[in-house]
Amino acid sequence: MQNRIKSFLASGHEVIAPPLDPGLYLVATPIGNLGDITIRALETLAAADLLAAEDTRVTRILLSRYGIAQRPTAYHEHNAKTAGPELLDAIESGKSVALVSDAGTPLVSDPGFRLVEEAIKRQLPVIPIPGASASLAALTASGLPTDSFLFIGFLPSKPGPRSRKLAELAGADATLIFYESSRRLADALAAMEQELGGNRHCAVARELTKRFEEIRRGTLSELSAHYAKAVTPKGEIVVCVGPPAETGTMSEQDCDALLISLVAEMPASRAASEAAKLTGRPKRELYARLLAMKPEQG
Repeated sequence: MQNRIKSFLASGHEVIAPPLDPGLYLVATPIGNLGDITIRALETLAAADLLAAEDTRVTRILLSRYGIAQRPTAYHEHNAKTAGPELLDAIESGKSVALVSDAGTPLVSDPGFRLVEEAIKRQLPVIPIPGASASLAALTASGLPTDSFLFIGFLPSKPGPRSRKLAELAGADATLIFYESSRRLADALAAMEQELGGNRHCAVARELTKRFEEIRRGTLSELSAHYAKAVTPKGEIVVCVGPPAETGTMSEQDCDALLISLVAEMPASRAASEAAKLTGRPKRELYARLLAMKPEQG
């Protein structure tokens, strides 16, 4: 029984997992394709004295695939205050604890940060076991700049806070990475178009590493228009938005002249949207310029 608990299957062969020193092991797991697990991750999952999982049902599927006889215990946002100290007490008593999320790298949009923070306060070893990450997989396949990027995670669900958050990010000279639910994708892209500028390059990555993987690329205006009409997509979604587009040499006076010519033919909000597509500037900024113009300017 002991050998089964401390082993895993690789290519149909049983492999004995070496023992672990006491500590908190942050184990990255596949984001869809179970073949993306690393050998070191399998060794860690098999050898750990305790395995903490965000959703034990999801983790059991992975354990079953690789013949790992572990009984995962739940650690998630609803029980973190009680489960966390118990896991840290176990490490202090000389045990090894492996932490996994539902998919990908722990601590990215999950409650693991609090556990690591407390482990560091107690001066306990924290060991990363790297592997799959949806955000990095999407970024590398997006075709957008990778030299500087900013992971945002999930935007606020309500329109007001979402717009304010995007407005704060409008000037960031980096590729922005968002997680988004399928039912909110169209609204989120529309808000991004308005607050960040419609001609920014963007990629929407869906179901990465899975059978129906899809990466759709275009400007924010193009992708916003597509998903506004499309059937609600299924699966996990990552949105990558490139840094601010070059606005060319248009002067402030020329920008104002463009706004004046557009607002003579359409409402101010629409004029700001059209100017955003032509200049690459955020709609919010252009709309504010319109409102600030003197009455004699029309």
